[in-house]
Amino acid sequence: MSPWYRRWIISRKRAALFDLVHHGPDTFVGVGPRYPWGGLYGGQIVAQALRAAASTVDPDFEPHSIRAYFIRRGDHNEPVRYEVDRIRNGRSFVTRRVVARQAIGAILNAECSFQRPEASVAFQTIEAPSLPPPDGIENTSFSTDFDRRFVEPVPEDTSTRDGEGRVLAWMRVAHELPAIAGDDDPCLHQCWLAYLSDDLATDTVRAAHTAHRSDGDGDEPRYSGTSLDHTIWFHRPFRADEWQLHDFSCHHFTGGRGLAVGHVFSAAGEHVATVAQEVLLRPTR
Repeated sequence: MSPWYRRWIISRKRAALFDLVHHGPDTFVGVGPRYPWGGLYGGQIVAQALRAAASTVDPDFEPHSIRAYFIRRGDHNEPVRYEVDRIRNGRSFVTRRVVARQAIGAILNAECSFQRPEASVAFQTIEAPSLPPPDGIENTSFSTDFDRRFVEPVPEDTSTRDGEGRVLAWMRVAHELPAIAGDDDPCLHQCWLAYLSDDLATDTVRAAHTAHRSDGDGDEPRYSGTSLDHTIWFHRPFRADEWQLHDFSCHHFTGGRGLAVGHVFSAAGEHVATVAQEVLLRPTR
């Protein structure tokens, strides 16, 4: 660990996870902890990229989508440099490209789109599952920053989903966040949802893959999963520090790649976001 990075950690040990330091025109630097599996967590890099893009956008615009490609595994021993390219400033939409870099090169490339809020008819065509509330369910989160409580479908639940290997979990940020709107915290709640949304995709692809394997070996940990790309569409305002139900299933698997699609609902049943991710699943060497 370099002396510069060590000083960075000491000076910012109380900083929020998505705090970025301005490092020149449209350039920002962030850090992340080492996670249990080693290295950085992809959801954190996606969230910090969104935060960097939002820092170059007029606060009148709100993020409505992000499409990210994971290029290399991040190193927790190094800061991450986010370079923002102002692709377009329109009257209704703003587009930004963000490249996250470390010493090895680019580790993530993301396209972020922002929209100025406008009035329109609003409806949702999918039903939120009717499941037990999170109270009393074991917390299985890999981080103290958020709560994750897996829940199984119950006979009373009439909601259906396409795909297989369905995985459901109640999730929320484990500490209170500032108000939804505010110039000091651009799209903080969307950043946290981006962070959380990278957690269940591999689980659902792995579950579906297990059901279709023909090698007779049930030891699924022999297969390792890697996120290839990640897309999020934000539909409605929400608070990331309140419970949301993440509902994921695997829609396809071929060439070692599984497509996971997830719907995120508020506790009141509102469809607040949709997530799609491709996961590479290969036998562990």
